[in-house]
Amino acid sequence: MAGIDSIAQAEALAGRDVCVPAEERAPLDQGAYFESDLVNCELFDRATARRVGIVTGLQEFGGPPLLELKGERGQEILIPFAKSICVRIDIAAKRIDADIPEGLDSLNEA
Repeated sequence: MAGIDSIAQAEALAGRDVCVPAEERAPLDQGAYFESDLVNCELFDRATARRVGIVTGLQEFGGPPLLELKGERGQEILIPFAKSICVRIDIAAKRIDADIPEGLDSLNEA
């Protein structure tokens, strides 16, 4: 960061967010996405064409990241953000098509 010339100055900024304008973000590898681009995407189950919910965030616990969704009834739904599940991602259309594993709905109801 320009203007930060010492450890003391850097320590004063610890814990703060870094904001980069979208047009200045570093390019990503194919198949990688910025979390901010995923937020507000609608996620659909390919098997049923049912809208599962809207992405509100991403959680990471050491395994595959989990998409946080707000479901149709306002409930929180967690979907693994894995290529085998989220098979088509169209950031421009704000749409994710997913192959929802059997039984995942019941896990999200708990």
